[in-house]
Amino acid sequence: MTDPLEVLKVAIKEKTPGSNPAHIKQTLNRAMENFDRIQGLDTQMRPNTERPNFAAQISEGAKSMYNTIISRGGLTATTAIVAVGLFAFLPATRQGFLPLGIGKNDINVEPMILEKSESGGILELGERAAVAELVITADPSVEINTKDMVSASSSEQPINRAANLLARSEPRLLSRPTSISEASSERFANAHDNPLKITSEAPVSTFSIDVDTASYSIARSSIQAGYLPPFEAVRAEEFVNYFSYDYPTPAPDGAPFRPTVAMMPTPWNTGTQLLHIALQGQKPEIESRPPLNLVFLVDTSGSMASDNKLPLLRKSLQLMLNELRPKDDIAIVSYAGRAAVVLNPTPASDHATILAALNGLDSGGSTAGVEGLKTAYKLASQMKEDGEFSRVLLATDGDFNVGISDPKALEAYIANERDSGAYLSILGFGRGNLDDSTMQALAQTGNGSAAYIDTLSEAQKVLVDQLTGSLFPIANDVKIEVEFNPEKISEYRLIGYETRILNREDFNNDRIDAGEIGAGHRVTAIYEVTPNGSSARLTDPLRYGAGASSVDTPSSKSDEVAHLRIRYKAPNTTTSQLIGVPISAKTLSTPTSEQTFATAIVGFAQLLRKNPYLGDWSFGAAITMAQSSIGDDPFGYRREAITLMRLAESLSP
Repeated sequence: MTDPLEVLKVAIKEKTPGSNPAHIKQTLNRAMENFDRIQGLDTQMRPNTERPNFAAQISEGAKSMYNTIISRGGLTATTAIVAVGLFAFLPATRQGFLPLGIGKNDINVEPMILEKSESGGILELGERAAVAELVITADPSVEINTKDMVSASSSEQPINRAANLLARSEPRLLSRPTSISEASSERFANAHDNPLKITSEAPVSTFSIDVDTASYSIARSSIQAGYLPPFEAVRAEEFVNYFSYDYPTPAPDGAPFRPTVAMMPTPWNTGTQLLHIALQGQKPEIESRPPLNLVFLVDTSGSMASDNKLPLLRKSLQLMLNELRPKDDIAIVSYAGRAAVVLNPTPASDHATILAALNGLDSGGSTAGVEGLKTAYKLASQMKEDGEFSRVLLATDGDFNVGISDPKALEAYIANERDSGAYLSILGFGRGNLDDSTMQALAQTGNGSAAYIDTLSEAQKVLVDQLTGSLFPIANDVKIEVEFNPEKISEYRLIGYETRILNREDFNNDRIDAGEIGAGHRVTAIYEVTPNGSSARLTDPLRYGAGASSVDTPSSKSDEVAHLRIRYKAPNTTTSQLIGVPISAKTLSTPTSEQTFATAIVGFAQLLRKNPYLGDWSFGAAITMAQSSIGDDPFGYRREAITLMRLAESLSP
């Protein structure tokens, strides 16, 4: 039997360029041109976030081969391919001989795909190394001839058969490198920007509150990877609500949250004003909180194998353990091709048992998400006792492909399950096949929130710093309704909340699901409004109809510009309560640093969405505004936002 390592040695010896510098340069140039031809590189491609550099590509390719080829001979051949690849490419990258102007940091080679041979079998031992050597060294200007590669006396060697296979087939032995956009199958939950509303025609605006933050961290991961996020990935309300603000707190014996309203001049339009609506939830009482029953529902499908998915997920959940109390219970359910209970309910103080279960999770198989949800809900229901909270914490990339995979069908399923009293929160991981739309549908319908974990620092923010607010609700089905006075306001538009818009009749309907507020949570919503008589008005007054003759005449009876109404349900209740707050023209004042920073962030989000209402307002203006209002920033999140703005400005065309 021919030793494959000997075959490799012969191939390297025969095709290694001599010591002549001109010969070396010519050979390497030919190699890279042929590499370019085989892969079909016509334009410069953007690097894939899953494989940002060449060393990582080799590592990921080796992992893939290791998982696929388990025999000793297969491992030997895999090693041969990697060795040949290193031999051919490392000198090229050192010398700078890269194809078609692609820079060293732009190479994005997907793992080698070995096609079946003509006889129907996989290329045998030794042929794989031969194919790698042929691909690297063949001259693209001439048809491949086996005599150029090996001597006639070696016709029985695997390298000769591999050369013949390569010469007679289409060059499909290497997968085509793809840009991020080409490789991406991501889906985002979003809609077009809310339209401008004419107050005399539609004076009432109704929506559900939102405390999700996934959109901001997804956009951050894109910008830090060197490209602007697609506009549909940007939800302005999640940008604003990513940050903490110093809003007035509610009275201890009052409503679970306190509303605050204020008006300020619009920085991008001197003829309009911004109406800020803020809700501050009661601060959490850590020591007196009820026990928590937490079910970790972990996606262990094959799509979760990347380092920024399942490995990061394990580390993230480990951070959370120290924040839980001994009376809390933890269970773990995994799902891939099927769902399985990995850890039965266990006291949160038993770190060793919980960590052992987490570290034993491995990825592989398809994604039976619905079976996992059913198992997790059943377990959460069994764990719950009177006065306790149960929450399913689903950690996934959202790639559900077994069972119910349509977001609407998933939403209907979760709607039927939420009456059990178990809340559902979502943690998203990874990029490339991130299904944000499914995660948003699940979180919104499951009485929970959605966050995206791209770094261990984000895990610290979500699962440690904000744990109590993320897991313990103080108000359910929170809806906001603003009625604008047509005698004071001619036009308005709600910035963000496009996926949270409700019909007017939904506000009083307690069967309509809405958003939840957790302990200590803050919610911010911002309207841009146009006062009557302003030159910034974009529409003409009506000639006919109610209020047509007085639409631009200020009322002498009232100074109210709008009226705010809020509906919410206390946890474990089915009847809503109502809060009403009149909004006076007197609320127009010099903005606080908190309002100014929130305005800078909502402006940043609109710039990323290319919102037409901003005119020529720029990233530079947003940066200046944010820098002037950093305020108290103990963890550096606001400063990080300014850095992202600067990067976005540089990346903008």
